[in-house]
Amino acid sequence: MAQSVGKANYSASSARAKSRKSALIDQVRMKQLLQQDVNAISASIADSGYRADLDLYASRLKGAELVEAALSHNLDRDLAEVLHFCTGSVRDQVAIYALRFEFANAKTVLRAIHSGADHEVLRTEILPEENSSNRKWLDMATRSKTLAEAITLMGSSPWGKTLSKLPEGSTLQEMEDALDRAYYADALKAVSLPGSDFTLMRYLRSEIDHKNVINILRSIRQGIDQENIIQIMIPGGRSISKDALRAMAREATGSGVVETLTKRSTGFDSEGLMEAIEASEGGSLDPVIQLLAKKRDALLYSMSHRSPVSVLPVVHYIESKTHEVQNLRLL
Repeated sequence: MAQSVGKANYSASSARAKSRKSALIDQVRMKQLLQQDVNAISASIADSGYRADLDLYASRLKGAELVEAALSHNLDRDLAEVLHFCTGSVRDQVAIYALRFEFANAKTVLRAIHSGADHEVLRTEILPEENSSNRKWLDMATRSKTLAEAITLMGSSPWGKTLSKLPEGSTLQEMEDALDRAYYADALKAVSLPGSDFTLMRYLRSEIDHKNVINILRSIRQGIDQENIIQIMIPGGRSISKDALRAMAREATGSGVVETLTKRSTGFDSEGLMEAIEASEGGSLDPVIQLLAKKRDALLYSMSHRSPVSVLPVVHYIESKTHEVQNLRLL
């Protein structure tokens, strides 16, 4: 990734990020939204900073489709604005974090092609053409009939290079797992360079630990064998060693995974994890995913306050904004 020219504006970018974060929907307001009907929810979302985005799509979309398109558009626009007000090495570090959204878009293209989505659905729902951020992805998706063609069109991009190295006949899940590993490998390499904000590295490594825990739990539910589980692990975690991951992958149940994690990890915060595992029995892993997301948010909050003149307040805002959009999608 090319480095930005200019002086790093840590103080100014942190102040602007904190100001934006203070304007996000708080937990009390979010709970109030849950009690509203569909029409009232749309009006409340509009009043919470999303009106321009809702108006953009209102002429052709209604209901949940309208809200989904508006939320995605708002998040993309907001991210572009944040990157714009960051300069120098601050922008470089934020761009490292933000690159995950590009990798996610690559996954969206692959899923759309794999599912056989027609061009009209792609253009109007999956990757709305009104959103300029979607245009290159929409072009790839509409020009590709197969996953192989899409990978070719991705060219020398980080995701294109990653996917082109996979064996022919790789499954969609294998492609997505490879993209996750590639993103974190690139991110960790970038934050290790001279002049980088090493506090961001700590957060990324903690995030890797959480993703590996989720991947192990999900894989055990799917009946995937130990060696294949190890293949999808993301290297570079902070508190869980390779040996600990192997031991966790040998377990047959979620509770066994947590017990091994608690014994074999170094400094991993597993408080509440067993209860979340029990709550997820017979259902989705959402209780576990939500618990770990709260732990990451608490970690970012703590780190950004201990390092106020760093990239972390900006990253914390982006993460909080992403959570707001995700929560609004669930209403």
